[in-house]
Amino acid sequence: MGIGELPDARVYGDEGSNTLRNTADAVGGLSLPHLESLGLGNIAAARGVAPAQVPRASFGRMIERSKGKDSTTGHWELAGIITEREFPTFPHGFPEELMTRFLRATGCADHLGNKTASGTAIIQELGAEHVKTGFPIVYTSADSVFQIAAHEEIIPLERLYEICRITRNSVCVGEFAVGRVIARPFVGSIGNFARTANRRDFSLIPPSNTVLDLLHEKGIETISVGKVDDLFAGRGLQTKIHTHSNEEGISVILNEAARMDGGLLFANLVDFDTLYGHRNDPAGFARALEEFDKEIPRIIETLDRNDMLILTADHGNDPVTPSTDHSREYVPLLCLSRSKAIGVDLGTRGSFADVGKTVADFFGVSNSLVGTSFLSQVC
Repeated sequence: MGIGELPDARVYGDEGSNTLRNTADAVGGLSLPHLESLGLGNIAAARGVAPAQVPRASFGRMIERSKGKDSTTGHWELAGIITEREFPTFPHGFPEELMTRFLRATGCADHLGNKTASGTAIIQELGAEHVKTGFPIVYTSADSVFQIAAHEEIIPLERLYEICRITRNSVCVGEFAVGRVIARPFVGSIGNFARTANRRDFSLIPPSNTVLDLLHEKGIETISVGKVDDLFAGRGLQTKIHTHSNEEGISVILNEAARMDGGLLFANLVDFDTLYGHRNDPAGFARALEEFDKEIPRIIETLDRNDMLILTADHGNDPVTPSTDHSREYVPLLCLSRSKAIGVDLGTRGSFADVGKTVADFFGVSNSLVGTSFLSQVC
């Protein structure tokens, strides 16, 4: 969830993007009392979200220094890596050379699609032909992704995942090294196809150590929830828990936080952009925000005096602008520590990497990560 276009948004075609404000305007206002009490309204103006007179959390906003607006780029920067060179994109489809390599490496007889498309639209357009031929549907977006859609009864999940792994490791390499290869399974019948929750992301291996690697090497427990482990190619993570919805993700967060004696729990709630941002559904986005807001007290209850909660995002995904892709925006930063009764203004942070730097300092791990720690301000 972004909170306003970055100064370079025009480079990405994202002028006017503001996920929070535009969503609130589209539905006549949001009701987010718990996020409001933490200080969300102190960061960004939005209908129905007022500034807190005494914010419970420290609050600020962050600039993305990396090139791009992809999930991989955003997560890597949060963990301490600045992507200086934008991952390649293919607005006119993938070149013949790459598709020939794809067929040869995966053993697929042919493919369908090979163009920029909405994932929900392309399965309606090409799903029937896919069922008839068995050829996978290949498509991309404004992001650096190679997406492969297949009906679960035509190409079983494990075979689809195998195709994606081969594509990641042997096809999308070198000049074609996209940020993610994504498995997009679907089910249903002709005229009524629907994507399932069995999506998998196959990301590049991070080029250097992240805060996850540093913690893991020191024996500090690291747990991922959602698609986080896919985005880091599993590196630096002791436990990897895939979830298929915000509801499931929150349930896992609560269970794991209650169980853990110490460590880092890194969670991504997938519904905001997957179900609503990418589908230009502001009403759904608003509903998901309000449902998440209701769960915040339960999450806070898992914290003791020595714990810290950070709420942020990896990019924007404005459901109101014409684009169905991610948007280049500032992201919110809310940091709650039970040891500090009143939050402070953290200002505009120069990089998402300030989060990773702060997490490393929180655990007392010596590091040379980029970014500026705000630990002394919040604890």
